[in-house]
Amino acid sequence: MRRQGGYAYLFLLFTLALLSIAALALAHLDHLAVRRADEAELRRIGAEYGRALAAYHDAAEPHVYPASLDALLSDRRGGLERRHLRKVYFDPVARTREWGLVVEGGQVVGVHSLSERAPLKVAGFAPGEIGFEGAQRYTEWVFRPLHAPVVAGATPAR
Repeated sequence: MRRQGGYAYLFLLFTLALLSIAALALAHLDHLAVRRADEAELRRIGAEYGRALAAYHDAAEPHVYPASLDALLSDRRGGLERRHLRKVYFDPVARTREWGLVVEGGQVVGVHSLSERAPLKVAGFAPGEIGFEGAQRYTEWVFRPLHAPVVAGATPAR
């Protein structure tokens, strides 16, 4: 009886190990791509909230910010109905419809994600994204109108 070398079995195990490592690397890259896309979507939606808050403020006298995000959907001040926002958007990072609100004097002057995860992007932000650089969590990315005053006494509400 001839002695079997077993090299084909070892080659198969080695190939299987390499394929497993490659699959894990691909899964990690895919996960990072999804997180980057979610982060970009969060920035887009946050900018939309900032524009909607500014539009609400500028739409009618007295120039105030809304008491809730729902007021952005249907603004009946001044006798006309205005829609500053199509819908209350889904937070792509926290995966919820709930947003953190920055409330000052009973008025919503900004929104932020409720996610405690660390952001991938930490530098190189657009001029309208003031205060995002060096943020440790997504909750620190506060989206507000460009002309909204940044007040030290503003309280983030959940």
